[in-house]
Amino acid sequence: MNIRPAKRMENFEEGIFQVLNEKKKEVESTGRKVYNFSVGTPDFKPAQHIMDAVVEAASQPENYKYALADLPELTQAVIHRYQTRYQVAIKPEEIMSVYGSQEGIAHIGLSLIDEGDIVLVPDPGYPIFAIGPALAGAKLATYELKEENDYLPDLDAIGKQYGHKAKLMIVSYPLNPVCKTAPDSFYEKLIPWAEENEIIIIHDNAYSDIIYDNKVGRSILSFEGAKNVAVEFYSLSKSYNYTGARMGFLVGNEKIVQNFKKLRSQIDYGTFLPVQYGAIAALNGPDDMIKEQCKEYEARRNALCDGFTALGWKFERSQGTMFAWAKIPEGFSDDVDFVMTMLDKTGVLCTPGSSFGELGKGHVRFALVLPVEIIEEALEGVRLSRLLES
Repeated sequence: MNIRPAKRMENFEEGIFQVLNEKKKEVESTGRKVYNFSVGTPDFKPAQHIMDAVVEAASQPENYKYALADLPELTQAVIHRYQTRYQVAIKPEEIMSVYGSQEGIAHIGLSLIDEGDIVLVPDPGYPIFAIGPALAGAKLATYELKEENDYLPDLDAIGKQYGHKAKLMIVSYPLNPVCKTAPDSFYEKLIPWAEENEIIIIHDNAYSDIIYDNKVGRSILSFEGAKNVAVEFYSLSKSYNYTGARMGFLVGNEKIVQNFKKLRSQIDYGTFLPVQYGAIAALNGPDDMIKEQCKEYEARRNALCDGFTALGWKFERSQGTMFAWAKIPEGFSDDVDFVMTMLDKTGVLCTPGSSFGELGKGHVRFALVLPVEIIEEALEGVRLSRLLES
């Protein structure tokens, strides 16, 4: 039988993380150690009270039935979190759960986009920002994020080209992969700009609890008028290390939230109840663990960025996210070749920037998922290899 995949699959290649994982296993099979900085999976454990809540709920047979909807206690926990953390008042109708923000971004376009609608996505940007709208049949239009503009979009130029033409725009700060935050002035301009140009804003807020140098992350919803034009994805993965549980939320404009909720009611039966109870414990719990974890990420950032700089590879310190981003060293011209060369010569594995868009070429991303002492060990291996002296 001749199996013919959908034509849309021609636009997708094997995920970069699968490719890197195969290469990692190949190197490890020779007995060599690999320092894996490629995938952003937190190495911290969830707080004990979160795990206890999951275990307790999982011991109750009635919690294995279809959930069908979010528990009222879960909705109230999100309301509590947004009020205490961001000083934002949210109504129950402005909240829905998703299976992690990546799944939410992958599917929300199906509820908003018609074939050929223009969607603005960042370059560089996390791949799902483009993949989600593409699956819904959008016409993608990338907006450039350049170092000379502090990795912020040029809203005036975008408005001239796409005002009243684009359906929605995906925005995310702190931004993975470039590790930059956005000043308040950016959001104060973005929101009225979006309303004037009739462009929906989808804000991915996965890293607002991982911001460095004594700065505090905010929600787009904390800015005046945001609910008129925007929704925000909020994830428990990075703040609470609840990654595998796949628990996130869409919060904001009620019409957009309810429209997406209607779509999801057709394709799932609700999040597993023990996962919901764990999320309730997380959102209602203290922030001590989150703050201590951010300090550890900051120590890792300092060790990695300053360590490479000391070796002659200029590595600017990240402003936020659990990553570090840099141009490839002088003497190298291709980011993929550099990543593979560094892995072969030093055992250090990171992600090529070209995985994140055209403007990511010539860059690499490191995930801060190893302790400081292991980072220092990896740096010593790079020094001994003399790779950066090429």
